[in-house]
Amino acid sequence: MNADVPPKPTAPRATDRPGDESPFALGLLLRRAHWHAATVMTEALRPLGIELRHFAVLLVLVDRGPTVQRDLVTATGSDKAGIMRVVDDLERKGLAVRKAVPGDRRVRAVDITPQGIELFDAAHVAAAPLAERLVAGLGPGEPERLTELLTRFAHPEGDEA
Repeated sequence: MNADVPPKPTAPRATDRPGDESPFALGLLLRRAHWHAATVMTEALRPLGIELRHFAVLLVLVDRGPTVQRDLVTATGSDKAGIMRVVDDLERKGLAVRKAVPGDRRVRAVDITPQGIELFDAAHVAAAPLAERLVAGLGPGEPERLTELLTRFAHPEGDEA
């Protein structure tokens, strides 16, 4: 074998460019799409004084009601220390409170406050025009189709999380 000639790849090389046929292509596209969406949604939340990590916890609290911190870790994909910091931030801002869980003095449930509900609703109003910007390059019916496909992908049959 000639030392000057690099070996030919046996599989497609992963990129995040259109046309990538590697087994990583879908994951890389989803990562790029997430970054794009997160950037736009961060812009919507900034004037409200919160970040996406805060909004993610408020979303769980609105959906589930009072939730113990270990369940917030699972629901948001965060870690224990990260959730503690987010809940501390939300408490300082008056958007959430920790409450004792009956029967277990060591466990605290986090609950959204009325001020947290107001901010949650305001975030949706602020995000609407920015969300439209996210899909501006898609054709008629494509935003709905994209949402339907991503929903099926993110929530396989029987997955309610």
